[in-house]
Amino acid sequence: MTLFTRVELTDAFATFEQTVAEAARTRNWDPWVDQYTVDVDYVEHAAGTMRGREQVRPWIWKTMESFPGNHMTSFPALWSVIDESTSRVICELDNPMRDPGDGTVISATNLSILTYAGDGLWSRQEDVYNPLRFLSAAKKWCKKAQELGTLTDEAAAWMQQMGVR
Repeated sequence: MTLFTRVELTDAFATFEQTVAEAARTRNWDPWVDQYTVDVDYVEHAAGTMRGREQVRPWIWKTMESFPGNHMTSFPALWSVIDESTSRVICELDNPMRDPGDGTVISATNLSILTYAGDGLWSRQEDVYNPLRFLSAAKKWCKKAQELGTLTDEAAAWMQQMGVR
């Protein structure tokens, strides 16, 4: 395994965060995917393991352009740890949802383990989280939006599909 300096790992992670922030702002997920190696392994505990950018790309677009992903506004790192010996960055990412109309902040977090491959690319990402926390956050958002009269048709359909009352 090629090892990278702390400075390179820090800079690469800063670029990762900027790319993710821009993707969330523009809702263009291609630059996010393009920061992985062509043969990336992306381990997503609820969706399984995707191999290669072209497996990750349709998944990220579908996930982030349908409820509840399309109501998540950003993915900032709350903290991060750099492990030079494994070329990894481990971080906790927040996933806040848009304001339902009264300033309420509803979010869930996940741990991500990123393995750096050099040249600004990541060869592996593993997302670790409790899906029930994301489900709970989405339900809470829907109930608050319903109460405020700001529930979108898509979120209402999701509530019905999930049996949320």
